[in-house]
Amino acid sequence: MRYYIIDDDVNVVKILTNLLEENESGEVIGSSNDGETALNEILICNPDIVLVDLLLPKLDGNSLVKEVKLLKPKIKFIMISQVSDAKLVEDSYNSGIEFFISKPINKIEVEKVTSKVAEKIEIENMLSSIKKMFKDTNPQKKSQDNNIRIIKHILSRFGMLGEKGTDDIIKICLYLLETKKSFEECNFNDLCSILGDSPKTVQQRIRRTIKIGLTNLAYMEIENYFNESFQDYSKGMFDFASVKTEMDYIKGKSKTGGKVILSKFFDGLLLQCEEY
Repeated sequence: MRYYIIDDDVNVVKILTNLLEENESGEVIGSSNDGETALNEILICNPDIVLVDLLLPKLDGNSLVKEVKLLKPKIKFIMISQVSDAKLVEDSYNSGIEFFISKPINKIEVEKVTSKVAEKIEIENMLSSIKKMFKDTNPQKKSQDNNIRIIKHILSRFGMLGEKGTDDIIKICLYLLETKKSFEECNFNDLCSILGDSPKTVQQRIRRTIKIGLTNLAYMEIENYFNESFQDYSKGMFDFASVKTEMDYIKGKSKTGGKVILSKFFDGLLLQCEEY
């Protein structure tokens, strides 16, 4: 813990400093003898725990605690004072302190109280980290990450993963999934605008990548028409006639290969993402 000490008695400041450092409770990062100076320094150095006297020159302890709490609510205060008036002690707790320790200073009491406050800070920090972790793992991002994983898995089965048009395909699919649109419902030029490249360049990259997938599929099916991947194109990713033509081209029975149909490929890919 990082401590700051405020007391108009220099000897009290020294006693508390030695006590905290000898007990290895933490580091005393600053001290002052009046409330006004303390207020300015606390806001700058941002300690974890402040040990403060109630009766201080320029700005009393309760007023100091209230002002700091408005700007730095996480800072914890422990009041150490010789004041015994019940109303003033109550006011101190209302201002936002954690504990009130009566003078003369009792070493064991100071150690126990500072330990409890330090433990409270650690628990609050832990809970804050847990909340932040759950906040960062928002459902939308989790869903998007899952969709990317599914799309990559499907593309990898056709040997398309890693090709230049892979990122383009993934980004377009994520956009279509998010907007709940089919490929045919969108203008291809508008889709390309979200990729930050010219429609012609994007379309060429995508077509080349899909063509690679079509060719790989055709090679896989030349000897096995019941290959699992072969059944997938029936869902719309690849047209049966295009696969058959590509197979004939590989065998030398056709002068041209199969055609790439963008709408079929994307709508088929989206359908598979929804079915996973």
